[in-house]
Amino acid sequence: MKLLNLNTEGITNLLPADGEVNYYGKILTPDEANNYLDILLNNIPWKNDEAVIFGRHIITKRKVAWYADTNYSYTYSNTTKQALPWTKELLELKDLVEQLTGEHFNSCLLNLYHNGDEGMAWHSDDERSLGKDTSIASLSFGAERKFALKHRATKEATSLILENGSLLVMKGTTQTNWLHSLPKSKKIVTPRVNLTFRTMVV
Repeated sequence: MKLLNLNTEGITNLLPADGEVNYYGKILTPDEANNYLDILLNNIPWKNDEAVIFGRHIITKRKVAWYADTNYSYTYSNTTKQALPWTKELLELKDLVEQLTGEHFNSCLLNLYHNGDEGMAWHSDDERSLGKDTSIASLSFGAERKFALKHRATKEATSLILENGSLLVMKGTTQTNWLHSLPKSKKIVTPRVNLTFRTMVV
């Protein structure tokens, strides 16, 4: 793996208050990022995500997969997933993210957005199984997409473009005080794969 020569000391908090979001930028070369994208698109057993909202069972166009150290179950949107064992490539990426962030992660939710017609509405990753104020590292491959954040109380907002092979980390009180989303865009016609490394509380 060809790692970029990163100076992580200069990384600043993107949020003005009440949380911490660090954007590391590209942590892989374009060739490495594209190679991982190809492997993830073709070798992961993707399944349409499901949610139960106001009693309605919804199946999304977006696809997901759930991996972890052990057979953890993960419940969100009133549905539960059982974890798969890590692949070689996911372990490589997990090790890289842990080296850069100094964090330890025991699980990963993978998201596949086929194009800009698929996105994520405003939400926070504050499920009880994730504990309180834990870190979530988001590694992006493929199409560049806008990532937006909005303060729950003040409605102050900020956003950035997540690049191919880039890393973003949300930590501290971010999930308590901020919502985030991946807006849809008709301009995006290629897929994006997003790995969100998490720490399940067991």
